[in-house]
Amino acid sequence: MALPACAARALRPPLQPERRAPARTTCPRRHSRVEAELAASRPGSVAASVRAGPPRGVSRGFNSQPLLDEPLKASSSLAGAAHAPLFALLPRGRRRRMHDLRRRWDLGSLCRALLTRGLAALGHSLKHVLGAIFSKIFGPLASVGNMDEKSNKLLLALVMVFLFAVIVLQYVCPGTECQLLRLQAFSSPMPDPYRSEDESSARFVPRYNFSRGDLLRKVDFDIKGDDLIVFLHIQKTGGTTFGRHLVRNIQLEQPCECRVGQKKCTCHRPGKRETWLFSRFSTGWSCGLHADWTELTSCVPAVVDGKRDARLRPSRWRIFQILDASRNFHYITILRDPVSRYLSEWRHVQRGATWKASLHVCDGRPPTSEELPSCYTGDDWSGCPLKEFMDCPYNLANNRQVRMLSDLTLVGCYNLSVMPEKQRNKVLLESAKSNLKHMAFFGLTEFQRKTQYLFEKTFNMNFISPFTQYNTTRASSVEINEEIQKRIEGLNFLDMELYTYAKDLFLQRYQFMRQKEHQEARRKRQEQRKFLKGRFLHTHFQSQSQGQSQNPSQNPSQNPNLNANQNVTQNLVQNLTQSLSQNSSQNSSQKENGESQKQNPGQEQSDSNTSNGTNDYIGSVEKWR
Repeated sequence: MALPACAARALRPPLQPERRAPARTTCPRRHSRVEAELAASRPGSVAASVRAGPPRGVSRGFNSQPLLDEPLKASSSLAGAAHAPLFALLPRGRRRRMHDLRRRWDLGSLCRALLTRGLAALGHSLKHVLGAIFSKIFGPLASVGNMDEKSNKLLLALVMVFLFAVIVLQYVCPGTECQLLRLQAFSSPMPDPYRSEDESSARFVPRYNFSRGDLLRKVDFDIKGDDLIVFLHIQKTGGTTFGRHLVRNIQLEQPCECRVGQKKCTCHRPGKRETWLFSRFSTGWSCGLHADWTELTSCVPAVVDGKRDARLRPSRWRIFQILDASRNFHYITILRDPVSRYLSEWRHVQRGATWKASLHVCDGRPPTSEELPSCYTGDDWSGCPLKEFMDCPYNLANNRQVRMLSDLTLVGCYNLSVMPEKQRNKVLLESAKSNLKHMAFFGLTEFQRKTQYLFEKTFNMNFISPFTQYNTTRASSVEINEEIQKRIEGLNFLDMELYTYAKDLFLQRYQFMRQKEHQEARRKRQEQRKFLKGRFLHTHFQSQSQGQSQNPSQNPSQNPNLNANQNVTQNLVQNLTQSLSQNSSQNSSQKENGESQKQNPGQEQSDSNTSNGTNDYIGSVEKWR
């Protein structure tokens, strides 16, 4: 009798696992590898079909066969898990996620392998290139092919450091404007510290003819005596910076005493309680705020003599005052480009500056309100626009440098009705040029290093630290068009002509002093060579005389070379003595000419040095004879 189907299934023995698929008794990774191998050995399994390749007409996929051995080993566990019989029991979504994981793992391994192989190839090629370079340079002394592993690593590190430095240099200093990338910096010599400071042409073509006396400025300043330096400070010309240099940056036997928090310094003469400097930072505004030439020439002698009132003296005494000032009072000043100075003063007025404390004393009295009206009605002129500043006809900023350097008594001070305007302007300009030329010293704001050089050569006083050229100022930050610039130049036409004259005189003085310095250095080198030649002749003749004294029994006729040497040495001594005697006679004749000494004090000093050197030579030769 047949049993029902359910009973037959119940009485059926349980399924036994296949012999080729042992039970999971090892670690999961080893079990999955074994399962993968068993599945691959089956002829109809999925793994065998994958190993055999895709069907005909179907292209091979990216992950069908690994390109490298390392990714295959890394993904064997996932592949075995994917094709094992237990893998078929997983849900469809889980199987899809495991396939995606396998693809990502293969792609990452491939990228890492490609990167490793690429770096290895790059290092190998770089090694060969460097080896070729080193073999060309050093020849048999260095062989990169036989270098060990440490040397290869060191060489690679040096190359990487060099590449990093190049990248950083290009980042910090891009383009060809960088000073470090210019080849001229390695080939050109050290630049001249007194080169052109206003970025103009280095070659200077003079326009005015000045005499030697106008170009030579050599003041025998006696700081221990009665000499006095008077600083004429014109507004917005850099006078404040230069005044600080005079009291804080100059080498003196007794430096100025400057206290913290105080503008004025005490500048006494060595061993005396008298000042040698009359300026804002030493004596204050003793003659008024920014006193001009007319005020200083009449006020400074009175202040120095004990602040006696100069108005009580007769008018003739003022002439003697000026003559005395030209002898003992050495006036100095600083000039600036008129357009830059005008814009700087306008910006200063915008911030509230008025200079109301200026006295403007001329011929013993200040100007009246009708002679010198004001441009504003309030307490100050702060915030005024440039157009309003230029439209005021009574603005003292117009042609300020000419007005402050000229003698206003020649044109009736501030009374404009004394003479016509054209004649008045001509007299003021000629007076300013004359006073500027006869000053002991003047400098230009645009040439700070040259200003320092000329001051040191004029007064024989050295500064501690060099001057600094500031090309970025408040005036340079003001942007104006060509029309406004031409109008400013028209309002300051006298200052423009004075500045052209002053710049020409300044640069000619600088060139003259530099040439004189080079001539002095050349003359000293020539004297040194002559002195060394005399010393050599002296020692040579002395050695010959000692040799003759040691061999007195030798017959001179038996040694003709000795007689010839003695004749040559006697001729040399005679020629040297004659030339030196001629030089000494010329120097004595130059010393007797007193007028040439007064006109050329620098030449007097060089002649005295030459005569002293000549006497030394003659003395050495006479001593040997």
